[in-house]
Amino acid sequence: MQFLLAFIVVGPLVGAAAALLPAPPGLRGTSPDQAVLRHGVTVTGAILLAAVVLALGFDHDQPSRMQATTDIKWIPALDVRIHLGIDGISLPLVVLTALLTFLCALYSYFKMPAGPSPKAFVALLLVLESGTLATFAVLDLLLFFLAFEMVLIPMYFLIARWGGDERQAAAWKFILYTLLGSVVMLLGLLLIGLQTGTFDMVALATDNGRGLTSSTQVIAVLAIGVGLAVKTPMWPLHSWLPDAHTAAPTVGSVLLAGVLLKMGTYGFVRIVLPIAPDGMHTFAPYLAAFAVAGIVYGSLACLALARQGAGGDLKRLIAYSSVGHMGFVLLGIATMTPTGVNGALFANIAHGLITGLLFFLVGALKDRYGTADLDTLAGATGAALYGRAPRLGGFLAFGAVASLGLPGLAGFWGEMLTMFGAFDPADGLSRPAFLTFMAIAGFGTLLTAAYLLVVVRRVCMGVIPAEQHAGQSAGQSAEQPVGKSAGKSAVRPVEQAPAGTPAIADIQGYEFAAWTPLVALTVLAGLWPAVLLGLTDPAVQKLLSGGKS
Repeated sequence: MQFLLAFIVVGPLVGAAAALLPAPPGLRGTSPDQAVLRHGVTVTGAILLAAVVLALGFDHDQPSRMQATTDIKWIPALDVRIHLGIDGISLPLVVLTALLTFLCALYSYFKMPAGPSPKAFVALLLVLESGTLATFAVLDLLLFFLAFEMVLIPMYFLIARWGGDERQAAAWKFILYTLLGSVVMLLGLLLIGLQTGTFDMVALATDNGRGLTSSTQVIAVLAIGVGLAVKTPMWPLHSWLPDAHTAAPTVGSVLLAGVLLKMGTYGFVRIVLPIAPDGMHTFAPYLAAFAVAGIVYGSLACLALARQGAGGDLKRLIAYSSVGHMGFVLLGIATMTPTGVNGALFANIAHGLITGLLFFLVGALKDRYGTADLDTLAGATGAALYGRAPRLGGFLAFGAVASLGLPGLAGFWGEMLTMFGAFDPADGLSRPAFLTFMAIAGFGTLLTAAYLLVVVRRVCMGVIPAEQHAGQSAGQSAEQPVGKSAGKSAVRPVEQAPAGTPAIADIQGYEFAAWTPLVALTVLAGLWPAVLLGLTDPAVQKLLSGGKS
């Protein structure tokens, strides 16, 4: 198992190096570009298969114990070690990362974004996967920082070279925000390591802050928290996210929302909560306040973008929705309770599945219409996806209702558990304050439902363009029967969509293959939440109790 985890972390790097080499003549297919894209699918598929085998071989009776561990001395003078391992907290994130990267590689094989050589694209995708997987698997603070930073360069180039309009400005904003946050975070990590004499995360979590004074913990949490909050992102440090999502190619947006944002919240759970509990206790109310502010702010921004005449971009709208959804994750962490933290981890996975699906769908709409502008898509009457491309409309409606937290789907449990955690926060935290935060978060769920239903109404409903309406010519009268069956004579006026509106294709085979796993897992996690909670709860209990099962 330890070799399997090492392969999962290092394998994509080897694959990235191989992607830059010339393809052997027998493997080129119709072109070298096709060969390198097929290489990306093969490598990410092998990593996903290894992650599934790792999950099947994981001892589910002891999810709180670090498993598949590797511990090798690297820099003895600083006690820096190549320490890898997974528990019930990190395993779901490893599998989610492997799954989303494979689906992105598969999608790109059929729909490569416009830009430079596919060789560089595939290599950057694999480096990004390796850095993300390493972030969730390493158990040394300095290695965590290196893995945390490793993803920035490939994501920068994916946005800057394969992105859309204003991609250069968005890429620079992304890299500057995250690098500045990371510099502050590094200072906090070094402070902990130098004060305790070790960078080993397992040893530090077991010590539970006993080797650090309260003032040191406060400074460390402030420094580390700023870096993690930028990556999450937490309001008001979120302004890089909408620009990055709007400019990024489809697969870049999927990976940015699906796995990169999780690195920030994972750092709060893995590092801040167990290693500096007193410092976290000091900042928890402020973290919760920023979290609920982000929930309401993100939802209001989405409502503003969704209204008719606002010229809102759908990708930008979903990016702002991520600010709100990640606010629920931060609220759960701020409660410092097993219920809240378990809810945060569940919401992490649910957001990765659902928002990844939504960005896939919006990318497909943009490919078909040439724009993601909501007013252009909807026109005066709505885009009528239910009639024009019913399966695509159905998938989009499913993603929307999953994102608004419909019971029975994955989005429900995380938000509910985080609010339950806020109802009864950890000892020493102000319960009236957290009850207020819970009420504001509950109001945020109503706003979330409002803007997502507006999007469904404007994009999925409406009038089918005349040239696509069965039996209806371009010059047909603007009245038609309400029903199709014989004997129905009632009529209603029908506004015709603008002349020349192009027909659009429904879901293609490769899109169905890339999106269906996300739909299936969203339903599975919603109907059987114990699949995730059974893994995370024992590990969270141990983490919050100072390493004691």
